[in-house]
Amino acid sequence: MRPALIAVLFVLSVACVPALCSREEPPVLQPGAPAETRSRFAALDDVRLLANGLLQLGQSLREFVQRTKGQINDILQKLNIFDRSFYQLTVLASEIKEEEEELKKTTVVLKANNEEIKGLSVEINSKVDDILQEKIRLQNKVEGLEKKLSGLLQGLPTSEQVAEINGLRTLIHSQEQSITELLQAVRDQSDQINHQRMKIKNLEEKFTVNTLAQETVERSPDIINVEAPTLIPFLPPSSNSNAEMNLSPDCTELFNRGERVSGVYTIRPNGSEPFMAFCDMNTDHGVTVIQRRRDGYVNFDQTWEKYENGFGHFQGEFWLGLRKIHSLVARGYSVLHIQLEDWKQSKHFIKYRFYLDGPESNYTIHLTHLSGDLPDPMGNHTGMMFSTKDRDNDNHRDVNCAHNYTGGWWFNACGDTNLNGRYFHMRPKGRSERRRGIQWKSAGKASYSFKLSQISVHAGAPPSSTSAAPDTGVFLRSSTNIL
Repeated sequence: MRPALIAVLFVLSVACVPALCSREEPPVLQPGAPAETRSRFAALDDVRLLANGLLQLGQSLREFVQRTKGQINDILQKLNIFDRSFYQLTVLASEIKEEEEELKKTTVVLKANNEEIKGLSVEINSKVDDILQEKIRLQNKVEGLEKKLSGLLQGLPTSEQVAEINGLRTLIHSQEQSITELLQAVRDQSDQINHQRMKIKNLEEKFTVNTLAQETVERSPDIINVEAPTLIPFLPPSSNSNAEMNLSPDCTELFNRGERVSGVYTIRPNGSEPFMAFCDMNTDHGVTVIQRRRDGYVNFDQTWEKYENGFGHFQGEFWLGLRKIHSLVARGYSVLHIQLEDWKQSKHFIKYRFYLDGPESNYTIHLTHLSGDLPDPMGNHTGMMFSTKDRDNDNHRDVNCAHNYTGGWWFNACGDTNLNGRYFHMRPKGRSERRRGIQWKSAGKASYSFKLSQISVHAGAPPSSTSAAPDTGVFLRSSTNIL
């Protein structure tokens, strides 16, 4: 307001100075001319003109003041809105920080639980191995005692000897019953551990989504780069008996002898060295399992020596070994049974007529499709030699398929199937990563990494009488009783 008032006073002073304040010299009287009288006041028109100018200036100043007030009010309203928004953002940031702290605490707890569960799992596997070895020793003792019993019966045993033999039988039976109960308890504990592990995995996945962290989709154990354990070796009987001569050649023969419980047995196919194998007795004929994948605990990216001799745990994931597989199928006609389950719990299977060459041919595979609801990508792999990361036998000139896609397999160049690939707990986003998983696909289909797989072999009838009856879901029933 002060600058406007000053401007008004300045205009008035400029207007009145020449009209009212000017000093004029008195007129000079000329002789002979009449004297003229001049007025000392401004003309009325000039005053009116000045008044109109002042009125217009005042009106303009009033309008300017009104506009300025309106702009100031708008600025104040915007400042209030900004203050409220800033306050809300501050509150929201505090809440996010609190949630982040809670998530960090939850992550620490989950990691601790996961480490504890891993330790329990390793301890359980060790105990189960000890129990199985003890069971084998007891079976060998039973066989020796049975032979002694036969000798005693032939030599007219006394009543004291009969009582001693009966006592030994009772003791052995009670020990077998205790071992069976202990194995069942270990199975139950393993199921509980697996259930807790799945809960931890689900919580970790939720934590990953909330924090928008880019984690790897492969949730492998910490031992993923460690050499896989060796399978349980065969322990020969302590007594000099011919017990090895009475061993069954495979799990099908054990089934025919009356065995109905899935588990680890000693077999001796075609006069080879005896070895331990897992028998799945949930079928109508009994099968010898040569591969199983279900949780990613065992690393299948192994060397040629490991794939030739076998690795893993019979109670979980394992590969039986190329030497043992060759001895199983060397007797003649065999059936290869492949079972898969995806992450939607859909079960699939496929069967082949199967033969495997020996080490001199790098275990070349020969397959003929029989039946199943899976596509047949292995049709392009028949006649291929086995390859590992340290022995490249595939048909690709410039690439080692086993090294690039991990795991040993009968690669072509490099093919669309590899059931010994990397185990993924979640579906990878990239196509190249998916091809490194447990994949089985036909041409033109997207790569997919399966959740469960089991490969088994059993003696089959000649090709003319082969039955192609479907047999799905077997390994899913047996996998719940693996331990």
